[in-house]
Amino acid sequence: MSHTVVAITACAAGIAHTYMAAEAFDVAAEEYGFKVKVETQGSIGAENILTEEDIAAADVVIIASDIEIDLARFAGKKVYKTRPKVAIKDAMALVELAMKDGTVFGAKGTEVGNITLGKTEENGFIQHIMSGISYMVPMVISAGLLLAIANIFAFQKDDMGRMVAWGFDQSDPLGDLMYHLFLVGKVGFTLMIPLFAGFVANSIASRPAIAPAMIGAYIANDAGFLGTETGGGFLSAILVAFIVGYFVRYLKMIPWPKVLKPLVPIMILPLIATFFITIVVKYMIGGPIASGMGALYDWLTWLTTNYSASTFIIGAIIGAMIGFDFGGPVNKTALIFGTAVFTDTVAKYGIEGANFVPGTAAQAAISVAPLGIFLASHLFKNKFTATEKVSANSAFGMGIVGVTEGAIPFAAAHPLQMITASVAGSALAGGLVGFFDVKFYGGIGSPLGTFVGYIEQPIPFVTWILCTFAGITLTAVIIGLWRKPIEIETTSQEAKAEQGTSTEQQPVQAN
Repeated sequence: MSHTVVAITACAAGIAHTYMAAEAFDVAAEEYGFKVKVETQGSIGAENILTEEDIAAADVVIIASDIEIDLARFAGKKVYKTRPKVAIKDAMALVELAMKDGTVFGAKGTEVGNITLGKTEENGFIQHIMSGISYMVPMVISAGLLLAIANIFAFQKDDMGRMVAWGFDQSDPLGDLMYHLFLVGKVGFTLMIPLFAGFVANSIASRPAIAPAMIGAYIANDAGFLGTETGGGFLSAILVAFIVGYFVRYLKMIPWPKVLKPLVPIMILPLIATFFITIVVKYMIGGPIASGMGALYDWLTWLTTNYSASTFIIGAIIGAMIGFDFGGPVNKTALIFGTAVFTDTVAKYGIEGANFVPGTAAQAAISVAPLGIFLASHLFKNKFTATEKVSANSAFGMGIVGVTEGAIPFAAAHPLQMITASVAGSALAGGLVGFFDVKFYGGIGSPLGTFVGYIEQPIPFVTWILCTFAGITLTAVIIGLWRKPIEIETTSQEAKAEQGTSTEQQPVQAN
C-alpha cells in the first residue's frame, strides 16, 4: 500500500483515547506499509502538528475525535470523520474506509470550521457535551488542586486526623498566601460552568455562540441575579448551551445584507443571542431550575446526614457508572454529576458544608478497572497470555494515575466479563468511601491519590487505600474466576491433535 495519510486524534479528556488512537495508526502503518502522520490534540495541547506540506501530500485526512475539530486547513482534501475508538479497534480498516468514503471538504454549501462528515450520529448530543468537557477538564484539575493545596493548611486536625476546625490564619504570610490560593481555586470552579457551556455551544454553532452561552450559564448560576438561594448548576449550563447553540445556528441561516456580513459573527449574532438567553434565563428557566437544584442538594444533604447507609448506596451507584463504559458517556455523566454536586454545594453551603459523596466515589472508582486487570494478571498468571500480561502492565501505568481507559483493550476482547467485573469492583470502592465519609478534595483518582493530593479520611492515608484496593481486588477476582486457564486449554488442544493424528495413523480393518 502506498497511501499517505494524515490524521488528528482527540478525545474528551485528552488523555487516553487520543494517544491510543495515534499509536494504533503508527502500528498499522508499520505493519501495512503506508505513510502516516498523526497530530494529537490532547490535554497538553496539539502535538506533532500537521504542516501545510504534510496536508498537501496526503491522500486522505482522518479526524478521529470525540470533540469538534476546526477543519479549515483541510479545504480541498478528502476528509473522513470518526471516533478514536474506531482507530483503536482497527486502524487499517479505518484507513481503507476513509479512502473509500471520504468526502472532499470545502465543497459548495459547506461551512468552513463547522462541518459534519461521516455518520450523522457522530455529531449528536453526546459529542457536544464531550466537547465542552474537554475544555473544562484542565480548569477542574487546576482549580481542584489549588483548593487541595490550600486546604492542607486550612484544616486543623486532632491527633486522630479528624477535622476540628477550618480556616486560614491571614496574619501569617503562608496562611495569607493559602487563603488567596483558595480564592483562586473558587474562581476556577465559578468559571468552570460558563466555560463548559461556551464550548458546548461552540460545538453546535461555532465561535459566535461562545460568548452568549458563557454569559447565559454564568447568570443562570448567579443566585443574586436570579433572586434565588442557589444557582442552577450544571443542568442550567447544559440547557443554556443547547438553547444558545441552536438559536445561533438558526440565526446564521438568515440571509444577512452583504454590508452587515463582516459584523455578523463578531457583533450581531453574539449581541442578539446574549439578549435572548438573558430573557430566557431571567424569566423562564433560571428560577425553576435553581429551585429544583437547590431542593435536590438539600435532599442529598439531608439523606446523607440522617441515613448512614445512603452514602454507601449513592457511592456505589456512582462507582458502578464510572466502571460501566471505561471513560464513555455513562462514566463521564457520573464524573460530571459528582463534580457538579461538589461545586454547587460548596457555593451554597461553603466548603465545610459541601457534599463530597458523589465526587469522592467517582474518584475512588476511576482506577479500579485497569488496576483490577493488572492485579488479576499476577494473581491468575495461568489465565493470561504473554501479550495480555504486557497489556495488563500498560493498564497499570494508566490506572495508577487515574485513567479508566487503560481497561479498554480487555473490554473490547471480553466485554461481558470486563463490564461485570468493573461495575462490581467500582461500585464497591465508591460505596466504601461514601460509607466511611472519605472526602476527596483534589489529586489523583487511584490508591496513589492518598499521597498525591488531599483526601480527608478517618485513618489518614490508610482508609483511601483500603477502600480503593477492595474494589480493585473484587474486580481482579471476578476476572480471574471467569477466565479459563491458558495452559489447560493448550494442553487440551494438543491432546486432541495427538488423538486425531493417532486415529489417522491406525489402519482401517475390514469387518
